[in-house]
Amino acid sequence: MSVLLQPFDTAFDTAPFSKIKTEDFLPSFKEAIKRAKQEIEDIANNQEEATFENTIVALDFSGETLERISSIFFNLNSAETNDEIQQIAQEVSPLLSEFSNDILLNPALFKRIKKVYNERENLTLSIEEYTLLEKKYKSFSRNGANLNDADKEKLRKIDTQLSTLSLQFGENVLAETNAFEMHLTDVKDLSGLPEGIIEAARDLAQSQNKEGWIFNLDYPSYIPFMTYADNRELRKKLALASGARSFQNNEYDNQEIVLQIVKLRHERANLLGYKTHAHFVLEERMSKTPDAVKDFLNNLLEKALPAAKKEFQALTEFANELDGIGQLEKWDGAYYSEKLKQKLFSLDDEKLKPYFQLEKVLEGAFTIANKLFDISFTEINNVDKYHEDVLTYEVKDKENNLVAIFYADFFPRKGKRGGAWMTSFKTQSIKNGKNERPHISNVCNFTKPTSTKPSLLTFNEVTTLFHEFGHGLHGMLANTTYPSLSGTSVYWDFVELPSQIFENWCYEPEALELFAQHYKTGETIPMEYVNKIKESASFLEGMATLRQLSFGLLDMGWHGQDPTNISSVKDFETLQFKSTQLYPDTPENCMSTSFSHIFQGGYSSGYYSYKWAEVLDADAFELFQQKGIFDKETATKFKEHILSRGGTEHPMILYKRFRGSEPKPDALLKRAGLL
Repeated sequence: MSVLLQPFDTAFDTAPFSKIKTEDFLPSFKEAIKRAKQEIEDIANNQEEATFENTIVALDFSGETLERISSIFFNLNSAETNDEIQQIAQEVSPLLSEFSNDILLNPALFKRIKKVYNERENLTLSIEEYTLLEKKYKSFSRNGANLNDADKEKLRKIDTQLSTLSLQFGENVLAETNAFEMHLTDVKDLSGLPEGIIEAARDLAQSQNKEGWIFNLDYPSYIPFMTYADNRELRKKLALASGARSFQNNEYDNQEIVLQIVKLRHERANLLGYKTHAHFVLEERMSKTPDAVKDFLNNLLEKALPAAKKEFQALTEFANELDGIGQLEKWDGAYYSEKLKQKLFSLDDEKLKPYFQLEKVLEGAFTIANKLFDISFTEINNVDKYHEDVLTYEVKDKENNLVAIFYADFFPRKGKRGGAWMTSFKTQSIKNGKNERPHISNVCNFTKPTSTKPSLLTFNEVTTLFHEFGHGLHGMLANTTYPSLSGTSVYWDFVELPSQIFENWCYEPEALELFAQHYKTGETIPMEYVNKIKESASFLEGMATLRQLSFGLLDMGWHGQDPTNISSVKDFETLQFKSTQLYPDTPENCMSTSFSHIFQGGYSSGYYSYKWAEVLDADAFELFQQKGIFDKETATKFKEHILSRGGTEHPMILYKRFRGSEPKPDALLKRAGLL
């Protein structure tokens, strides 16, 4: 029998990666689904009266084997995939979608849940139990349990199609990202590029037995090239390649897939009695309605637009003065922003990078977590890894109890998708009196060490590491009874609070001196650099805000109205971007066809939540600034009311318990220099 179907005989019950064979996955999935179905049947057909324990709790703890196989498999599909795994994902996704529908559309099971739900006022339930009951009932009613049989069948079909389409969307984007590379052989083309970036490009070329330098669309290659390369034509070439992903009328084109996804989502929402997909999604968010989201985005737009226009004008004048560029294009933005930033603050990433050695930054994040939340991280080697680059840590509290196992996976490779994310291999819960501790992972794509240099991070990468580590803490410090309410299982527009607030420590001198030391000399980052980092934090913030708002408005455009009559992805997108547009449009580029957040990730009707959470994080961090950034009392309140509570209560209640009042946007506007 496959190792996946047995209890793991490993240290800390961790995933036995070295013993898992790729060919084990499909049969294991099928067997685990069979077992989980049996568990569901047992709950649904229980002859005893339906109770909270034998129905709601039993359901929450059912399918544990399937849950673990899924988390291992889909994490590998993101971080260490190959053709075989992608093929299995295509086969497994419809099976899982069907299984999920088998549960949600099981009339006998829903009848029992409904019975307990209707008696909820007479039961003596704790807040967490009440939340679980409500969540379980809604997960059924919001997924068609109250529909007639014909409509249930329609829903099943839609869900299967959607799961296949979003997988295909992601695979197309990955294929297009991997397909492009810019091979340079003339040293003149490297003008402006930092030495470390050139070395990484040479290493990449050598790994393919080629002369010269290779640049591609992976972040550690793409972003520095767009920021520093003096050759405008090559920047244009790279930018157009990135912007054209899955918009090239070839086998990896996503235009039709985008239209199918939004139309199916709309049809699904209508079937369930909602006006649009956004109405359906936002019912379970802090923001509640599409109108509230649009008001929120447009209010910020009103504040940011004048600043953004002014900044764009200044940037245009600067580029004109410097290089006679009359019209700024998208491939000029990062380049001239960096030049202007250096002029105003004489601060560039290359000056800062020597102070941000990856190992030290990670150690710094650990130290800050220790000062705030009394937890310590020790690297361990008795835990299986899915790739040699992965680091593993045992996390303990001050009484030496196990808090979590933490995996860190930092470098790009062929089988890993771009970006950065937090995920889990095992969820925290309390079962039979035992607190099962979570296994949490942070995955990023930072520059690899070279033969002469360790991995040195840009300041942007430092904040990315802290951001994902903030999500990680939300998972690691979870302390709830039920798995479905644990850790990051919270409303989507609340989930970014722990990650975004943690970024704030990167700007504080008291925190920076813990880890920002020169990798050669050990000298702590000079105070003038720290002051400049703080000063430059709101540099071109109007333009940056406008960019985020444009993505949020595009998302609401696709999902907050009837998309039935949309025939051109590009034309529709152009219309949505109108109120936020600064740069001229590029006809051969389209954002939607590679907008994985909303078409493959879980951000449909939720992209606004980044800005929403920024309001929360600025408001929350203001308290730390008032009391001291390592103030124990504030940190303990944040841990107890936010980090450990997961989704056990409505987030606004949790937030007010921590902060004493609802969040106001003033702190964010002040921080961004927009007030």
